[in-house]
Amino acid sequence: MITIGLTGGIGTGKSLVSEILETLGGQLVNADLLGHQAYLPGTAGFDDVVRRFGKGVIGQSGTIDRKLLGELVFADSDNMSDLNAIVHPIILGLIKKTVEDNLNNGVDVTVVEAAILVEAGWQDLFDEIWVVSSNHDVVVKRLQSRNGLSVQDAMSRIMSQMPQEDRIHYADEIIDNSGTVEQLRNQVKKLWQEKFKS
Repeated sequence: MITIGLTGGIGTGKSLVSEILETLGGQLVNADLLGHQAYLPGTAGFDDVVRRFGKGVIGQSGTIDRKLLGELVFADSDNMSDLNAIVHPIILGLIKKTVEDNLNNGVDVTVVEAAILVEAGWQDLFDEIWVVSSNHDVVVKRLQSRNGLSVQDAMSRIMSQMPQEDRIHYADEIIDNSGTVEQLRNQVKKLWQEKFKS
C-alpha cells in the first residue's frame, strides 16, 4: 500500500483534490474529521479542551462549539498551541489505526488529508507528501466567498498558519490550484496516472 499525505494551507483546495483522488481510487482519510472525534463528549479530549478553555466552548447541543473554539485559537497563538497539544496526539493515533486497517483490508492507495501534517511533524508516516498550493490573492477571495470572511479575517487565518513555502519544502509533489476546477482535475489525474498506472 502507498500512503500519501495531502496538505496545504487554508483555502488552497485540499478537499477538492481529495475528492478527485477518491474518484481515481484513493481511500480517503480526513484528519479534520478525525479531529472532531478527538473531543467528542465523553472523551478525554473533550475534558481536556473544557478544562483549558472553559465551559463557554460547550454549545447548546452539549458538544464543543467549533466556531467559538476557532475564534479563541485563531486570535491567540498560545491558545492554538494548547489546543494542538491536546488534539494532535489523539488525531495521530486515529490516523495510524485507520492506515493500519486499510493495509489489512488490501487498500492500494491511502490518502490522508491533513492541513497540519507538517506542523505536527507527521511527514514520516507517509510514503509521499503532496502539497496543494494556490496564489495568495486567489486564497483570500476563496475565503471571502466560501467562509464569508472579511479581507482582514481571511488574512488573519492565513497568517496564523505555517507559510506555504515551509510546507513545499517537504513536498514530493506540488499541486497548483490557482486556476479552474477543470485544470485542477486534469493536473491531479495526470499525476495519478504517472504514479499508479505505469
